[in-house]
Amino acid sequence: MSSNVGLTTPRGSGTSGYVQRNLSHLKPRDNPQPYPKDFDTFKHRQRQPDKDILEHDRKREIEVKVFELRDKLEDEGVEEDEIDDQCDALRKKLESQQSANGGPKAKNLKAHQVHELAKAKIVESEKLRKALGIREDYEEGGHWKQQEERRVEREKQMASGETREEDRSGKKHWDRD
Repeated sequence: MSSNVGLTTPRGSGTSGYVQRNLSHLKPRDNPQPYPKDFDTFKHRQRQPDKDILEHDRKREIEVKVFELRDKLEDEGVEEDEIDDQCDALRKKLESQQSANGGPKAKNLKAHQVHELAKAKIVESEKLRKALGIREDYEEGGHWKQQEERRVEREKQMASGETREEDRSGKKHWDRD
C-alpha cells in the first residue's frame, strides 16, 4: 500500500484491499454561495408565452376539427368539391368562435400546454391586480426601500447638525444647532 491509504492488510476484512476513488464526492464550486446576495435578482418575473406557439396551437386545434369533418365526409362518399366547401365553412366558423371567446380557459388546459398556461396566468394576474386596485408600476418591497431612504436621509441630517423640531402650534421647522 502506498501513502498509508486503505487497509494495511486485507486479511480478515472481507475485501480485496483494492482502493477506489469516491466518484460521488462533489467538489466545491467557484461560487460557494448558491444564491446572490442582491435581492433585486429575486424579483418574480412572469414567464411570457410565445405568441407564435400560441397561434400555432390555435390553428392546429381548428385544423384537427376540420380534418375530422373531412374524414367523416369522405367515409360517407360526399363529392370533393362539397367536402372542400363544408371544410372552409367550418374553418371560418371556428376561427370566428375562437376570436370571440378569447381562447381556451385555464381549467381546460393540460400541464404540457405551458404557453397557454402562462397566458392564462397573466390574464388572471391582471384581473386580480385590477380588482385589488394595484398600480401597474407597483414594485414589490418598494415601501421598505422608501423607508430605508428616509432613514438614511435622517441620519445624514443628524450628522450635519440639522434637526427638525415641532413648535407649540404643531408646525414643523428646521433648526441648526
